[in-house]
Amino acid sequence: MLEIKNLTKTYGGGKVAVSNLSLDVCPGDIYGFIGHNGAGKTTTIKCVVGIQKYNEGDIFIDGISIKEEPIRCKRMMAYIPDNPDVYDYLTGIQYLNFIADIFGLSAEEREERIRKEASDFEVTEALGDLISSYSHGMKQKLAIIGALIHRPSLLILDEPFVGLDPKAALTLKNKMRQMCSEGTAIFFSTHVLDVAEKLCNKVAIIKKGVLIASGPIEELTKGESLESVFMEVVSGAYTD
Repeated sequence: MLEIKNLTKTYGGGKVAVSNLSLDVCPGDIYGFIGHNGAGKTTTIKCVVGIQKYNEGDIFIDGISIKEEPIRCKRMMAYIPDNPDVYDYLTGIQYLNFIADIFGLSAEEREERIRKEASDFEVTEALGDLISSYSHGMKQKLAIIGALIHRPSLLILDEPFVGLDPKAALTLKNKMRQMCSEGTAIFFSTHVLDVAEKLCNKVAIIKKGVLIASGPIEELTKGESLESVFMEVVSGAYTD
């Protein structure tokens, strides 16, 4: 569903943020993307969702280049950033209806889905309030609901559990599992290795913009914890 092929992103001054990165996320995958701060995770994700241009390589969504046909690709995906960027001057329900309009959801579809997702994340009573009155966690929940209501084929998340209370985090994990059982592909970055180990079937580890290791989690860990493998990668002691 998602193919990143030889991706290279260079910033001004020649700083290489991501170098020759390639990986595939298939339908049904929950693919964790881990690395230190500044390793290139967010840059990669922003390239995948079409926010940032890249210098070399290409990114394909269901075989379609995000560079060549960005709108067509974006219709198939949803993106939840690490810092939810929602419109403070709208109410929660206005924001969700705006998202539903973008993706062409019928009145019946949006009503049913908004009702269910808002109930699951316990924000129903706040949907009539201005988003400017929301806490960070509430904004994160609203962004998640907006990402889920059009039933994307590819879900991209950048540190999705930051700011969520434990119940909301569990709700999101369960929804991710359910979506993947229905064929959705999920690619997400996280610093919480325990979450990645329990939730993902595949992981990729990036260090200083270079992909160091990737694949099924049981093959990478070989009976060790993901934390141990990650520390070996960071120290340069890891061997595939």
